[in-house]
Amino acid sequence: MSNSNFIDYVKIHCTSGKGGRGSRHFRREKYEPKGGPDGGDGGRGGHVIVKGNKNLWTLLHLKYKRHIKAKHGEDGSSSRSTGAEGEDVYVEVPLGTIAKDGETGEVLFEITQDGEEQILLKGGRGGLGNAHFKSSTNQAPRYAQPGEDGQEAWKILELKVLADVGLVGFPNAGKSTLLSVLSAAKPEIANYPFTTLVPNLGIVSYRDYRSFVMADIPGIIEGAHEGKGLGIRFLRHIERNAVLLFLIPADSKNINEEYEILLNELKAYNPELLDKDRILAISKSDMLDDELKEEIEKDLPEVPHLFISSVAQQGLLELKDLLWKYINKGEE
Repeated sequence: MSNSNFIDYVKIHCTSGKGGRGSRHFRREKYEPKGGPDGGDGGRGGHVIVKGNKNLWTLLHLKYKRHIKAKHGEDGSSSRSTGAEGEDVYVEVPLGTIAKDGETGEVLFEITQDGEEQILLKGGRGGLGNAHFKSSTNQAPRYAQPGEDGQEAWKILELKVLADVGLVGFPNAGKSTLLSVLSAAKPEIANYPFTTLVPNLGIVSYRDYRSFVMADIPGIIEGAHEGKGLGIRFLRHIERNAVLLFLIPADSKNINEEYEILLNELKAYNPELLDKDRILAISKSDMLDDELKEEIEKDLPEVPHLFISSVAQQGLLELKDLLWKYINKGEE
């Protein structure tokens, strides 16, 4: 797992810039030896800003960059000149990233648009120069404000993959094979459980040059919500999917039972997942004849279902049609 390029969780230490000091300067000119106060304000400290980037798919670039520091604001100067603002530092993240407080775990914001910017940590305000403190009773104030200190905090960035369809199934159900056949993705495929250790995304081409995104997450096993197998770590990636596609092989001992186990795991993790549209695909169906299919259909759960075979390319177009219909259900 350590040499995987898919990183969906990082904890970073952020420091925003300190505000510049206000100036205590007095105007001194050739014929005006006692000009009034003209000290400028200090510049604000740099912010730490999170910015969405549609070309990123993982938080890998932040894995070894644990400390992020913005620049300090410059001090104010004479002639009411305001100090330069501290340079902001930008942290680019993939769409679907959530920022949380490192201590409390409270969700601060979420980045879903390309180019969207949110301030993670504000820079300190610049101090006011002595020109602000001049009054009828105090014509020559000899004081100015110091700049406000920057902030320092641990923050968590967590990625939830943005996909239209989430593939749900036990390890070795054929999810990666289906993804590789429907899209140009090349997930690792082998005949043993937990070949998929990280989510894979694939863009599935549809009719009339349209497309949708499908995510293959590591297989769920009974007890996943308690952290068994690859557990809870990847269940969060299906919270975002519009449609959940359950994939159960035709040679399974009891399709209905497997479906119920998968459903219970999702419910135990987050009951809201059950509000999503569900489709059941019976994979590896090329070995079934019509009689066997009818027999299996009698015991299937009451959700839209179809028989497919990734290898024999059976039922795949019908599957795309059904998925497209549910993805765009709200727009009709």
